Amino acid sequence: MFAVDRSERGKLAVTGPQAKPFLQGLVSNDVESLTPGHGCYAAVLTPKGKMIGDLRIHDTGEELLLDCERVALQAIFNVLWRGRVGMAVELHKRTLEMGLLSVTGVRLAGPAEHDNVRTTVAGRPVVAVTTDLGSDLFCWADDVEAVRAEFPPGDEAQLEVLRVEAGRPRYGIDLDESVIPQEAGLNERAVSFTKGCYVGQETVARLHYRGKPNRQLRGLRLSAPAKPGAEIRLGEKVVGRLGSVVDSPRHGPIALALVRREAAPGDVVKVDGKAPATLIQLPFERG
Repeated sequence: MFAVDRSERGKLAVTGPQAKPFLQGLVSNDVESLTPGHGCYAAVLTPKGKMIGDLRIHDTGEELLLDCERVALQAIFNVLWRGRVGMAVELHKRTLEMGLLSVTGVRLAGPAEHDNVRTTVAGRPVVAVTTDLGSDLFCWADDVEAVRAEFPPGDEAQLEVLRVEAGRPRYGIDLDESVIPQEAGLNERAVSFTKGCYVGQETVARLHYRGKPNRQLRGLRLSAPAKPGAEIRLGEKVVGRLGSVVDSPRHGPIALALVRREAAPGDVVKVDGKAPATLIQLPFERG
């Protein structure tokens, strides 16, 4: 178990009687079905189905608390700000007001990912959210140090290893505005195909029911250290570039990458024109 300060992530809150219908038409997952204490993962898309950013939406009972990668915060805020016109909602900026600690190995809310509960840690109020690795704790910025002192310290590099081993892409590193959710294997986690219309829905649904994505998210077992952005070749053809790269205590150097679909799990590719690497189906095996 260890805790990492991730307060740099973007944080927003949506309040008002139309908060859920408001988000329902702007994100890819089903917000209106949420009940207090639960949440979901979703994407904000362009009309052509490309990812402006991804975010988590937590129904705390008092508000919808949103968090996202800092690099996507302004673009997501802009979409919400424009979309609020005519809706009985209010947007609240919380990035600087609230801290966020990721704690591995302990779940302080419910058993399912995105379950959340208001509780206290070190006598400070927190919103605890269940993650795939443990819990995320949202607290007021002035309380971060007191809450963090309750857990063994860790660092971002340790957390990144666990994320890559689990095969979870990160916006700004593995994902950008050129990516459609299905290419990154996000449909199951981030997309509802029963909720009705939202921005980008037509492209996402058409690809899901009738097509095959040109790219797919894969893992790579590297034979040597490499850097994000390194070119990946299958034979003479460039099939992608490295995204996240970490040195795993279990697996050695590993990476995530969006690669063209002709590059299949088990294929040996060349990274940066020289070092061989093996493509694998995610997630990386444990143990």
